[in-house]
Amino acid sequence: MDETRKLLIFLHNNPHASRPLLRKILQQDPSLTTIFTLSPQNISTSYAIPLKRATAFHHQLHSENNRYKIEQFMKEFSIMTILDKDYPTLLKNIPDPPLVLYLAGNRALLSHRPGLSVVGTRKPTESAFPAMDRVLAPLIKAGWVIVSGLAVGIDRFAHLLAIRYHGTTVGVIGSGFHHIYPKHNISLFQQMAENHLVISEYAPDIRPQRYHFPERNRIVSGLTEATLVVEAKARSGSLITVDQALEQGREVFAFPGSLLQENSEGCNHMIQEGAKMVLNAQDIMDSWPE
Repeated sequence: MDETRKLLIFLHNNPHASRPLLRKILQQDPSLTTIFTLSPQNISTSYAIPLKRATAFHHQLHSENNRYKIEQFMKEFSIMTILDKDYPTLLKNIPDPPLVLYLAGNRALLSHRPGLSVVGTRKPTESAFPAMDRVLAPLIKAGWVIVSGLAVGIDRFAHLLAIRYHGTTVGVIGSGFHHIYPKHNISLFQQMAENHLVISEYAPDIRPQRYHFPERNRIVSGLTEATLVVEAKARSGSLITVDQALEQGREVFAFPGSLLQENSEGCNHMIQEGAKMVLNAQDIMDSWPE
């Protein structure tokens, strides 16, 4: 198993290996050894990918530079794979679980219960923060772990609240640990990596890309039984997380807001569609999924 997980980490870092391709490889060869014996033509035929991509994939398979780079990453950070016994059950049960996660901090927080994912706009109103304090502080003091995306705005404040009230928090980022984004959050990242937990699906040397953040959101919602949306416009990235939470069979909570406030349009619409309205911490506790 130890060798297989190392091979999975190595394959995961192949830039030509998508998650669907890696799942096919795992399914056909659970030991992950056969793929290294195949020619580009065999890889193309066996896994139904274009020969050009198979050739590039094959080249990376036999790259000593890549092997050395992965060895360095394994020394620098804790790495979890879907093959590991402590891989969180909630996350494993989502439709598209990450195969490899890089961790900085307390690994045990990934399986801490209960946990609440908190998402929302990067440009919150002034009333968002005191509202979050009112609802989240009792949960944090009661031992709930707060999960969010370590972005500016609602995410940042969710993490800071957990720290302020001596709770625990998990940040899921959309880049590698060597390229923290936004840079404004580097000090928060360092504090969380020391006393809490930050995780990423991306290797430490991977820079943030626009498509990483919707991918990251499925992990934010997948780590907990429920997601709370604080403020969101009608067309908000936070709603992607909500869609993923619903696809994962998770509960969705939302703060109601003013009819005149653009940042409340998404939340008010979600409540209309069946999300549970939250006015205080007890609303979440009373509706918590068993």
